Amino acid sequence: MLQVPAAPTECAAEAARRRVVIEAVSPEIDGGRFPVKRTLGDRVRVEADLVADGHEAIAADLLYRREQDVDWRAVPMEPLGNDRWRGEFQVLELGRYVYAIRAWVDRFRTWQQDLRKRVDAGQDVAVEFLVGAQLIEEAAGRAPEGEAAQLRNSTYDRHLTVVVDPVKARFSTWYEMFPRSCAPVPGRHGTFRDCEARLPYIAGMGFDVLYLPPIHPIGRTNRKGRNNAPQAGPGDVGSPWAIGAAEGGHKAVHPELGSLEDFRHLVEKAREFGLDIALDLAFQGSPDHPYVREHPRWFRWRPDNTVQYAENPPKKYEDIYPFDFETEDWQELWQELKSVVLFWISQGVHIFRVDNPHTKPFPFWEWLITEIKREHPQVIFLAEAFTRPKVMYRLAKLGFSQSYTYFAWRNTKWELTQYFTELTRTEVREYFRAHLWPNTPDILTEYLQFGGRPAFMIRLVLAATLGANYGIYGPPFELCLTQAREPGSEEYLDSEKYEVKYWDLDQPHSLRDFIARVNRIRRDNPALQSDWNLRFFPIDSDQLLCYGKCTDDLSNIIVVVVNLNPHHTQGGWLELPLAELGLDPAQPYQVHDLLGDSRFLWHGPRNYVELDPRVQPAHIFRIRRRVRTERDFDYYM
Repeated sequence: MLQVPAAPTECAAEAARRRVVIEAVSPEIDGGRFPVKRTLGDRVRVEADLVADGHEAIAADLLYRREQDVDWRAVPMEPLGNDRWRGEFQVLELGRYVYAIRAWVDRFRTWQQDLRKRVDAGQDVAVEFLVGAQLIEEAAGRAPEGEAAQLRNSTYDRHLTVVVDPVKARFSTWYEMFPRSCAPVPGRHGTFRDCEARLPYIAGMGFDVLYLPPIHPIGRTNRKGRNNAPQAGPGDVGSPWAIGAAEGGHKAVHPELGSLEDFRHLVEKAREFGLDIALDLAFQGSPDHPYVREHPRWFRWRPDNTVQYAENPPKKYEDIYPFDFETEDWQELWQELKSVVLFWISQGVHIFRVDNPHTKPFPFWEWLITEIKREHPQVIFLAEAFTRPKVMYRLAKLGFSQSYTYFAWRNTKWELTQYFTELTRTEVREYFRAHLWPNTPDILTEYLQFGGRPAFMIRLVLAATLGANYGIYGPPFELCLTQAREPGSEEYLDSEKYEVKYWDLDQPHSLRDFIARVNRIRRDNPALQSDWNLRFFPIDSDQLLCYGKCTDDLSNIIVVVVNLNPHHTQGGWLELPLAELGLDPAQPYQVHDLLGDSRFLWHGPRNYVELDPRVQPAHIFRIRRRVRTERDFDYYM
């Protein structure tokens, strides 16, 4: 409520004369505490309730500028009804934009409306024309800036922010691969040069980001053996996440992978194949990390004069020392970790997958990401945080460009529908960009363990079409590895987290061609390159999931039907909202299955589908309308 002093100052007096109330602004995250997210070229649509006393007309502008600019740009807002207004602007540069709302009582428009009513009622309007002339004269005599009437504008009491990321933050296709397992022959440690030889294979499947787990020297003290054995045997290579050894720490590369120059060459070669290299950012060290010797105060020491290793009871990670972010030397620690990111940016890396960000302080991430993106707005940070929902959402608000999700464990129709409705149809979508992974080096779900090859195909289609950002951990995914370390575990047996693997990529059951087809469908259909356009459609089977995506102009309409049961054929009647899809219910329309390349002629909203998971567990339909030419020739487009 506006508080007016008994003897108001000039400013307070003017504020008392502002009659428009601005409220319920959207998007606005936590009262403007956090920015919303967009990608380059997007339009930012802003709505608000604008309320004033009386019956006079209101006008409003949406104001926006780049954060570093001084001058504002204004676009008129339009009424939507029931005192709701909307305006939008386009973001054409990376970085941050600021937006606000200005509203006022429009005296001239009010005069026009009242005049029209009086004329329609047959009243004498001679005086009203004089009033209008006076308004015009006053407007002509006003200075462009700073006149008193402008001070009576109502301006929203806070400036809101939008972070503009590269398009790849909205639409990307990731492939995770351990470089040490890229050797073309068994028994040899892979190198960066071996990774280069793998690039045509990865690009051929349609991926545009190649994510590498940590590439740094690996500690030897408390090194883990195969299958996470607490004692390493002769020749065991250890976990790449145990970062740091005599050869260096976070700014060094493992000598068996090659040199820093070899890594830069890999980055350049990957770009020739349309691939960006993403690096793992794991802020922790092995007992052998140079930081332990040079900066012992960055770690937590126990009463027995040993450093506290990482734990997530009952799990123990004796080969990893977490940083103590409560150290008195926290500023020095923060600056050093920032320098790590800057170092790899200087090597050509602009995408980072951040390991376990939920185990580090929130203020650190907000500071780090803001600092980095101020000078390097093209950088993308993916948060690998499998933790409580509100913690995951907080990390996204703090600045992470993308976020891992619970997708891997959402298997039923109800679970998938509820979860993705939350991610795409609520305020969550303004700051949380979902990144879907059906598997990771740590996650081999029960569904994949027991569903066979169809389960991998099902989860791939779901990840690739429910989300615009998705990734797989390969080659175990395309080769359909299903064996867990022990019953009830999601750990892979003989996981390459702890050993060098050799992969025969030419196995006949590989999903390589299927993955390539799905990724080609994603590239060719703009509807699949966004999350916000996801809609679920009714289908009368609990084992079938039906949903669609379309572009704003309805030129590209995709309908997906997935059999969630990897073992048995399922059929059901689906129902499409033809009017919403711009389809004439009186005309037939063609559905082109982009997976199997078959075509069907459908009539009306209800149609039957049946899917055998052993043949093809999903349809990705593109809807094509019937078009009649001047020569009465029909075709579908």
